[in-house]
Amino acid sequence: MFIDKAKITIKAGDGGKGAVSFLRNKQTANGGPDGGDGGKGGDIIFRASNSLNTLYGFKFKKKFVAENGSDGGKTRKTGSDGRDVIIEVPCGTILYDGETNKVFADLQNDGDLFTALKGGLGGKGNEFYKTSTRQSPRFSQSGEVAKEREVILELKTLADVGLVGYPNVGKSTLLSVISNARPKIANYAFTTLTPNLGVVQYHDNSFVVADIPGLIEGASEGVGLGHYFLKHIERVRLILHLIDISESEGRNAVEDFKIINKELAHYSEKLSQLNQIIILTKCDLVEEKELTEKIDNFTKEIKKIKSQYFCFKTNFDILPISSISNKNLEKLKDLVWTYLEKTPKQQAVIIEETEFDKRDKTSIEITRNDDGSFVVSGGYVDQLIRGIVLSDYNSFAYFQLRLKRDGIIDKLKEKGLKEGDTVKIKDISFEYVE
Repeated sequence: MFIDKAKITIKAGDGGKGAVSFLRNKQTANGGPDGGDGGKGGDIIFRASNSLNTLYGFKFKKKFVAENGSDGGKTRKTGSDGRDVIIEVPCGTILYDGETNKVFADLQNDGDLFTALKGGLGGKGNEFYKTSTRQSPRFSQSGEVAKEREVILELKTLADVGLVGYPNVGKSTLLSVISNARPKIANYAFTTLTPNLGVVQYHDNSFVVADIPGLIEGASEGVGLGHYFLKHIERVRLILHLIDISESEGRNAVEDFKIINKELAHYSEKLSQLNQIIILTKCDLVEEKELTEKIDNFTKEIKKIKSQYFCFKTNFDILPISSISNKNLEKLKDLVWTYLEKTPKQQAVIIEETEFDKRDKTSIEITRNDDGSFVVSGGYVDQLIRGIVLSDYNSFAYFQLRLKRDGIIDKLKEKGLKEGDTVKIKDISFEYVE
């Protein structure tokens, strides 16, 4: 099943807790603190892979959690780092912030890596807190709690050339005879329900062609399936526009040309400005004399109306073919390669300046409960509280000092704090005394 959009939850690993330990052996009866630091939590990393062409796997697994760092140990032993989680996605996958819907990564090439979330830092062991005046600290620092975020994945097919045209004009058949693709082919509308990719060998070079299904009138506004697949030609450098010149389906070739180009222009101005090779298909269904007349009339009409619907960067080409008899297929490859050689590859999506993994270490929020107690929260508190142990006199004294030194007490007084009022910070609750 082809799936090109998915929403997942990711969480980096938490940092390990620092150890509280004191060296004790025969040689060092009065040994000091030797608690080691906690290990760092694992990262969440996205990696682009050519071996994938759909986001189908995310239909079943929607949450990815990296391993937590291990706690520190005695004798200054640092805890091991948590294992990273590497999430493989198809080349051409764009990553959006699930909250803001802003793009924060565009993975185009095989092997491209992006670290979306970094694991939490490990906490310091009690050996770290030893000073000349604090010889035996009996507290350590807890590990940093990592973020959990939602990510939207969207796949936009990476191809050099896009095949467009009404259903049943021969796109899949053409792709099957010029490339290694083997799409399903049948004589009814919407045979192709997913974009098919094929690699075309051209002498010592190659290029990728995508068959884009479902384009009909109104596709850019949601009619049929076209709006669902139009995004898959946003990155192509050249459009092969297939027209059924035999008009065997009862449609008019010139009208088909106008309608499809109107849909491309409505969807994206950039698409309307791409070079096009107009391929006239099913030539084998028309007698030679009638075919010549049809091609001449079509060419005259297109020259009259092309500027009304789109603007070519260079002159377009009209090429009659037959996928059944291989008529002009080599000429088509030559023409395609000529265009590709002078057309640069599409650049990656422009990433707005955004910090998906920004760590909040400074915010302070003060609220008041119905019972009159004050609650202090925010990134500042999360960082401060990691190294506080209520049962340790020195640790709690340091905590009180930081509240005064960093202006938290002053901010509380601005909110109405008076002696005897209760202040709550995470799991710590104390009565304020002047």
